[in-house]
Order: sequence, then structure tokens, then C-alpha cells
Amino acid sequence: MKIQIQSPTRVDLAGGTLDMWPLYSFIGGATTINVAIDIYTTVELEITPNDSKIEIESLDLGFKKVFVSYDQAIKEMDQGLSLYKMQLQYWKPNFGFKLKTKSDSPIGGGLGGSSSLLISLLKAFSKATIKPFTSVHSMVELAHNLEAEQLLTPTGTQDYYPAISGGINILEYRATGIAQEVFNEPDDFINSEFSKRFLLVYTGRSHHSGMNNFEVLKNAVAKKTETIKALIALKYIAQEMAAKVKAGLWSELTPLFHREYEARVQLASAILSPEIEKLKEIALSNGAEAIKICGAGGGGCVMVWCPISKKDQIAKACAVSGFQIINAKPVGSLTNLQ
Repeated sequence: MKIQIQSPTRVDLAGGTLDMWPLYSFIGGATTINVAIDIYTTVELEITPNDSKIEIESLDLGFKKVFVSYDQAIKEMDQGLSLYKMQLQYWKPNFGFKLKTKSDSPIGGGLGGSSSLLISLLKAFSKATIKPFTSVHSMVELAHNLEAEQLLTPTGTQDYYPAISGGINILEYRATGIAQEVFNEPDDFINSEFSKRFLLVYTGRSHHSGMNNFEVLKNAVAKKTETIKALIALKYIAQEMAAKVKAGLWSELTPLFHREYEARVQLASAILSPEIEKLKEIALSNGAEAIKICGAGGGGCVMVWCPISKKDQIAKACAVSGFQIINAKPVGSLTNLQ
């Protein structure tokens, strides 16, 4: 039996960082908006029921490990295998298998690649062990806890939802839990105005989301006025953007992206980088309307919001200046947890 799973990554449009508990509780709840994109993580899981051997291969990290049994695999001390060991310890498979993983996202790209890969692994092992998840939220809760255990840093939850559900995710963080609405623009999402305005650029510099998020959390717990004010600003920007997205008012997102940028760079000193500032200058001087820092910033990818007529010109200018254009498009909603 061979299982192949692909899960999309995402670009966060507004409200990022607010998905990290207890930040949203500090400001009376929050909204986060992101869009799934066709930059995928892939898991191939081949079950070998008559052989107890376990083979794990990461095409991104360039390693391949073979273990004679489950017991030997979970005793492995190599930290590069921590993500896979957690899957074994949670699912406790009673069969041998060959596992191969791959991510199309640049390492440290700020696209939620590690979260998407975790979701791909959960989907694959859920199918292999015939233990389906009862809801999107139950899969997210498990993924959230496993990733925090692996990384030993605070983690949010917004990255898991587009990897499971696709589409534009509008997430409401409330005292009673998380509410999810998956939105697709009417007609053909790939050829929509949103998609035609959307340009994804990699700065060439990897980022570390855990460190930036931890700095924000520490400042919020210390009740630093500037941090709290920025978090509240991000909350209201995201609420306004959610309303515009639902109404399909794409041309009205430009001032919200500008406000989001100004509020976000107040959260932590490492969110900006020379690469992001240079990219912003080049993009805006060539006709872009705004930029959106992806993930926790400091590097990684940036979404450039373009007038449709100038998108090619902007992409060319960014590429000539040494930035990598990521050929990414939005992904429509997915139908199930598999």
C-alpha cells in the first residue's frame, strides 16, 4: 500500500502572530487571514506489512535512515529526526514502512512549510493506521502540540488550517475556541483579481519564526506599551481586511497592507531586515501598491501587491535586483481531511 499526500503552504494576509496563545487573549480575541498557495509539501508513505524495517528519507535535508524496527527508530538520538520520531511515538504503527518527504518551500521562507509538512505527515499516518480525524480543529490541536514539543518554542495555529482546508482562511480566535471560515472568491479562484495582483518574492535570507515570536510574547507578558498597541492595531486591521475579503473588494486592501506593515515592524526588532527594506523600495518604485511580510519576518518571503497592469514589470525589477520570484498561485478549498 502506497499513500501520497500533498498539502499547500500559505501566505498570511493579516493578523499573523495574533494566533499564538495567549496573545489573542491579551487583546480580547483576534482575527487571522491567510491564503493557501500551490507551494506544497509532499509525503510518500509505503507500507511494508511483512517487514518491520523502517526507512525515513528527507529530500530537503538530504538524509536517509534505515532502522530494523520501531524500537530502534524511537531510540535514535539524531535531532534531525525529531519530527519523524514524534509521528512514530504518537501513531505507534505496527507495520514497517518507507517514508519520503519533500517541501517546495524555501527553508525559512515564512510560508508555514514546516507546519504544512507536519499536516502532510498526520494525513498520511491517519490514513495508514485507519484512524481518521473527527474535525479540522482536532488535527490542528494535535499538530500544534507536536510542533511546540519538537521546536521548544511558542507556536501559533494559523499555518495548519490552509494546509488542511485550502482557500482563504478567516480564523476567529475567541475565549471559547477557534472558528474557521474557508472562503473562495466566486468563479475561478486561480484567475481571480486577487490571484492576478498577488506576487510572491523570496528575499534570499532565511528567517527564524520561533525567536521573533518569542520576543513578541515576552514583550507582551511584560506589558510593554508599544507591543500591546501594535497587537491591538493588527487586530483591527485584520477585522477590516476580513470584511473586504468577504466582499471581494480587492482594490481596497492596499491601505490595510500599509497599516499592517507599520504595525508589524513595531512588534520586534528582528522583523525588518535590509533585504526586506530593499525589496520594498524596489517594488514600490516600480509601481507596486504595497508589500506584506510573510510569517514572522526577518527574511523569508514577501507578498507584493501589484496593479495587474504592472505585475510583470515589478517582477522583472525584483529579479534583476537579485530577488527570487516564487511562481505561486492561490489554492481553492480542499474537500476533506485527506
